[in-house]
Amino acid sequence: MDEAKIDISAAGEGCGARKSHVGREPRDAREGQLAAHLRPLVVKIGSSTLTTSESKIDYAFLDDVARQVARVREAGFSPIIVTSAAIACGLEALGIERRPTDMPSLQAAASVGQSALSAGYARAFAQHGITTSLVLLTRRDTADRTAYLHARDTLSRLLEMGVVPIVNENDTVSVEQIRFGDNDTLAALVACLVEAELMVILSDIDGLYDANPMKVEGAHLIERVERIDENIMSVAGDAGSVVGSGGMITKIKAARVLMAAGIPMTICLGHAPDAIVHAAFGDRIGTRFSASERPHEITPRKLWIALGDSARGALIVDDGAKNALLHRGSSLLSVGISRVEGRFNDDDIVDVKDATGHVIARGRTAFSSDEVELACGRTREELERNRLLAAFADKPVIHRDELIAFE
Repeated sequence: MDEAKIDISAAGEGCGARKSHVGREPRDAREGQLAAHLRPLVVKIGSSTLTTSESKIDYAFLDDVARQVARVREAGFSPIIVTSAAIACGLEALGIERRPTDMPSLQAAASVGQSALSAGYARAFAQHGITTSLVLLTRRDTADRTAYLHARDTLSRLLEMGVVPIVNENDTVSVEQIRFGDNDTLAALVACLVEAELMVILSDIDGLYDANPMKVEGAHLIERVERIDENIMSVAGDAGSVVGSGGMITKIKAARVLMAAGIPMTICLGHAPDAIVHAAFGDRIGTRFSASERPHEITPRKLWIALGDSARGALIVDDGAKNALLHRGSSLLSVGISRVEGRFNDDDIVDVKDATGHVIARGRTAFSSDEVELACGRTREELERNRLLAAFADKPVIHRDELIAFE
C-alpha cells in the first residue's frame, strides 16, 4: 500500500512555506518558491458520514472521496483529509457491536481501527496513483509551541511531496485533558497550520439551518454566514450522532476561528454528489462561512492561541472593554473585567466573554485567576495604591499580541 507514516515529533524546521495571508514568512527564498504553488484544501469527514447505518466503514464512500480528491488535485489543490471513525473501524474489526464505555476498551479499539482505517484510505487513493500518509495528533502536540511548529512543517513538507496526509486525533493515547474532543477543532487547527485556501466539512446534514430541521418544520438552510454572533451560535444544536463526538456547535466554533484567519469554510452533506468538488470550485452547496472583512491582523501565534490549547477558564468583560477589544485593538485591562470563571494560572489560555456569555476573544493571561479576581474592575490609580496589585497597573491582563478577537 502507498502509505507513509510520519512522526511529527521528528520533523524539524527544514520545511518552508509561502508568504501568506496570515503573515508567515518563508525561511529562505528557495523554500518559499518551492511551496508557492500549494493551494491547501482541508476536508474533514465525520464518523457519521464515513460509516454505514450499522456503524461500519463505508468503503464505497471512501472510493468516491478518493475520486473527488484526485479531481481537485488536478485543478491545483493540495488536499488534506481530517478523518474520524478510528474507534468505529476498530470495533468493526474486533467484531464488537456495542460501543464500550470504558477508556481502555475505546483506546484499544482505536489502536486496531487506526491501522484498518489508514489501510482503507491507502487502498482507495492508490487506485488514483496517490500516496497517503498517517498523521496522528493530540493537544499535547499543539499546546506546546515548538511541537505545533513541527506539525506545521511536517504537513507542509508532505504537501510539497504530493502526498495526501490523513490526519486524525491519536485516540489510542488521548485522555480527556489532551483530547481535541471533536475533529472539527482538529480540522480547523490543521487548516490554520497549512494556511488553507478552504476547509470543507462533510457532514450528515447539508449545512446550518435557522432552526433544527429534525424538529422544526419549515427550517431554512442558511447558505452564507459572514459574521458569527449570538444568533448564529444559538441555532447550533447539540451532537446528534451516536458515532461522532461533535455537533453543529463545534463546527460553528471552528468557523469562528477560521473566519478570523481569513480562511473560508463550507459545511455540506458529505454524500451529496461531488460535494468536495463543488465546495472547492465555489459552487452553491451547503453553508459557506466567509468573513466580509478581517478587522484585525491574525498572526500564526494568535491562531495557535485560538486553537492550539483548550481554554482553562474565562474572563467576563463589560461593554466598554468589549468595544475596546473588538473595535479599537486594545489589550484587556483589569478595570474592564467583571468576574472570573474557572481556575487558571498565569500564561494559561482563557476565553473572553461579554455579559451575555458570548465568547468574543481568547488569549493568554498574564495573571492567575486568584490575582485577577482581586483586581477586577479596579482602575489604574486604585491598583497603584495597592502593593499586592501594583503589577496590574503596569501590565494588562491579556496583551493585545496575546489575544485573538472573533468579531
